[in-house]
Amino acid sequence: MSDSSPRRSRYITPEGFKKLQVELDQLWTVERPRVTQEVSVAAAQGDRSENAEYIYGKKRLREIDSRLRFLQKRIDELEVVKSAPPSEDRVYFGAWVTVEDEEGVSSRYRVVGPDEFDVERGYISIDSPMGRALLRKELGDEVIVRRPKGPATYTIAAIEYEPVDPGR
Repeated sequence: MSDSSPRRSRYITPEGFKKLQVELDQLWTVERPRVTQEVSVAAAQGDRSENAEYIYGKKRLREIDSRLRFLQKRIDELEVVKSAPPSEDRVYFGAWVTVEDEEGVSSRYRVVGPDEFDVERGYISIDSPMGRALLRKELGDEVIVRRPKGPATYTIAAIEYEPVDPGR
Protein backbone atom coordinates (compact mmCIF):
# COMPACT_ATOMS: atom_id res chain seq x y z
CA MET A 1 0.00 0.00 0.00
CA SER A 2 1.53 3.32 -1.01
CA ASP A 3 0.96 6.71 0.49
CA SER A 4 -0.70 8.89 -2.17
CA SER A 5 -0.11 12.18 -0.34
CA PRO A 6 2.94 14.15 -1.50
CA ARG A 7 5.98 13.92 0.74
CA ARG A 8 6.47 17.06 2.83
CA SER A 9 9.89 18.53 3.37
CA ARG A 10 11.10 18.21 6.95
CA TYR A 11 12.96 21.54 6.98
CA ILE A 12 11.78 24.48 9.06
CA THR A 13 13.17 27.84 10.16
CA PRO A 14 13.87 28.43 13.87
CA GLU A 15 10.94 30.91 13.95
CA GLY A 16 8.58 28.38 12.34
CA PHE A 17 9.66 25.66 14.78
CA LYS A 18 9.07 27.95 17.74
CA LYS A 19 5.60 28.82 16.43
CA LEU A 20 4.67 25.10 16.24
CA GLN A 21 5.99 24.53 19.77
CA VAL A 22 3.95 27.49 21.07
CA GLU A 23 0.83 26.11 19.37
CA LEU A 24 1.44 22.65 20.87
CA ASP A 25 1.94 24.16 24.33
CA GLN A 26 -1.16 26.37 24.00
CA LEU A 27 -3.34 23.43 22.94
CA TRP A 28 -1.98 21.13 25.65
CA THR A 29 -1.90 23.52 28.63
CA VAL A 30 -4.72 25.98 27.90
CA GLU A 31 -7.17 24.93 25.20
CA ARG A 32 -7.56 21.22 25.99
CA PRO A 33 -8.03 21.69 29.76
CA ARG A 34 -10.59 24.47 29.11
CA VAL A 35 -12.62 22.36 26.66
CA THR A 36 -12.36 19.29 28.92
CA GLN A 37 -13.82 21.36 31.76
CA GLU A 38 -16.63 22.65 29.50
CA VAL A 39 -17.49 19.08 28.43
CA SER A 40 -17.52 17.95 32.06
CA VAL A 41 -19.91 20.77 33.02
CA ALA A 42 -22.16 20.04 30.02
CA ALA A 43 -22.19 16.30 30.82
CA ALA A 44 -23.38 17.05 34.35
CA GLN A 45 -26.49 18.71 32.92
CA GLY A 46 -28.08 15.37 32.09
CA ASP A 47 -29.32 14.10 28.71
CA ARG A 48 -26.26 14.20 26.48
CA SER A 49 -28.06 13.26 23.26
CA GLU A 50 -29.68 16.70 22.99
CA ASN A 51 -27.02 18.70 24.78
CA ALA A 52 -25.40 20.95 22.13
CA GLU A 53 -22.62 22.14 24.45
CA TYR A 54 -21.66 18.55 25.23
CA ILE A 55 -21.78 17.43 21.58
CA TYR A 56 -19.80 20.45 20.36
CA GLY A 57 -17.30 20.12 23.21
CA LYS A 58 -16.63 16.46 22.42
CA LYS A 59 -16.19 17.33 18.75
CA ARG A 60 -13.77 20.16 19.62
CA LEU A 61 -11.86 17.84 21.95
CA ARG A 62 -11.40 15.31 19.09
CA GLU A 63 -10.13 18.15 16.85
CA ILE A 64 -7.66 19.30 19.54
CA ASP A 65 -6.44 15.75 20.15
CA SER A 66 -5.99 15.19 16.42
CA ARG A 67 -3.97 18.41 16.07
CA LEU A 68 -1.89 17.51 19.15
CA ARG A 69 -1.02 14.10 17.66
CA PHE A 70 -0.09 15.74 14.35
CA LEU A 71 2.07 18.42 16.00
CA GLN A 72 3.86 15.96 18.29
CA LYS A 73 4.68 13.65 15.38
CA ARG A 74 5.63 16.49 13.03
CA ILE A 75 7.88 18.27 15.56
CA ASP A 76 9.80 15.01 16.05
CA GLU A 77 10.38 14.77 12.26
CA LEU A 78 11.47 18.35 11.64
CA GLU A 79 15.00 19.57 11.04
CA VAL A 80 15.55 23.18 12.11
CA VAL A 81 17.81 24.99 9.65
CA LYS A 82 19.94 27.31 11.79
CA SER A 83 23.08 27.65 9.71
CA ALA A 84 23.97 29.97 6.88
CA PRO A 85 23.67 28.51 3.38
CA PRO A 86 26.78 27.18 1.61
CA SER A 87 26.65 30.22 -0.69
CA GLU A 88 24.56 33.37 -0.42
CA ASP A 89 24.78 33.74 -4.21
CA ARG A 90 22.29 30.91 -4.73
CA VAL A 91 18.75 30.30 -3.54
CA TYR A 92 18.64 27.90 -0.61
CA PHE A 93 16.17 27.26 2.18
CA GLY A 94 15.35 30.47 4.09
CA ALA A 95 16.30 32.83 1.26
CA TRP A 96 14.33 35.96 0.44
CA VAL A 97 14.07 36.00 -3.35
CA THR A 98 12.85 38.87 -5.50
CA VAL A 99 11.64 37.74 -8.91
CA GLU A 100 10.34 39.62 -11.94
CA ASP A 101 7.73 38.16 -14.27
CA GLU A 102 7.62 38.62 -18.04
CA GLU A 103 5.88 42.02 -17.63
CA GLY A 104 8.55 43.28 -15.22
CA VAL A 105 6.32 42.99 -12.13
CA SER A 106 8.39 42.18 -9.02
CA SER A 107 7.41 39.85 -6.20
CA ARG A 108 9.39 38.93 -3.09
CA TYR A 109 9.20 35.51 -1.47
CA ARG A 110 10.89 33.65 1.35
CA VAL A 111 11.50 29.94 0.78
CA VAL A 112 10.37 28.14 3.96
CA GLY A 113 9.13 24.74 5.08
CA PRO A 114 5.61 23.49 4.31
CA ASP A 115 4.56 23.99 7.94
CA GLU A 116 5.17 27.74 7.81
CA PHE A 117 4.08 28.95 4.38
CA ASP A 118 2.02 32.14 4.55
CA VAL A 119 0.99 33.79 1.29
CA GLU A 120 0.23 37.14 2.94
CA ARG A 121 3.76 37.35 4.39
CA GLY A 122 5.35 36.15 1.13
CA TYR A 123 6.41 32.83 2.66
CA ILE A 124 6.31 30.04 0.05
CA SER A 125 6.88 26.36 0.70
CA ILE A 126 10.06 24.72 -0.48
CA ASP A 127 7.69 22.03 -1.83
CA SER A 128 5.61 24.46 -3.95
CA PRO A 129 6.18 24.75 -7.72
CA MET A 130 7.76 28.20 -7.22
CA GLY A 131 9.89 27.00 -4.29
CA ARG A 132 11.18 23.99 -6.23
CA ALA A 133 11.90 26.13 -9.31
CA LEU A 134 13.93 28.68 -7.31
CA LEU A 135 16.16 26.28 -5.38
CA ARG A 136 19.87 26.46 -6.23
CA LYS A 137 19.35 29.19 -8.84
CA GLU A 138 21.54 32.31 -9.01
CA LEU A 139 20.98 36.02 -9.47
CA GLY A 140 19.85 36.70 -13.06
CA ASP A 141 18.74 33.11 -13.73
CA GLU A 142 15.41 32.53 -15.41
CA VAL A 143 13.09 29.98 -13.83
CA ILE A 144 10.02 28.39 -15.34
CA VAL A 145 7.25 27.67 -12.87
CA ARG A 146 4.73 25.04 -13.93
CA ARG A 147 1.30 26.22 -12.83
CA PRO A 148 -2.20 24.82 -13.43
CA LYS A 149 -2.94 27.71 -15.81
CA GLY A 150 0.31 27.18 -17.70
CA PRO A 151 4.01 27.85 -17.28
CA ALA A 152 5.33 31.25 -16.17
CA THR A 153 8.86 32.57 -16.54
CA TYR A 154 10.54 34.63 -13.82
CA THR A 155 13.97 36.21 -13.53
CA ILE A 156 15.75 36.25 -10.17
CA ALA A 157 16.38 39.91 -9.36
CA ALA A 158 17.70 39.60 -5.78
CA ILE A 159 18.67 36.96 -3.21
CA GLU A 160 18.95 37.89 0.47
CA TYR A 161 19.39 36.00 3.71
CA GLU A 162 18.55 37.13 7.22
CA PRO A 163 21.59 37.27 9.49
CA VAL A 164 22.23 34.02 11.35
CA ASP A 165 22.18 34.47 15.12
CA PRO A 166 25.41 32.81 16.35
CA GLY A 167 23.79 32.28 19.78
CA ARG A 168 21.31 29.73 18.43
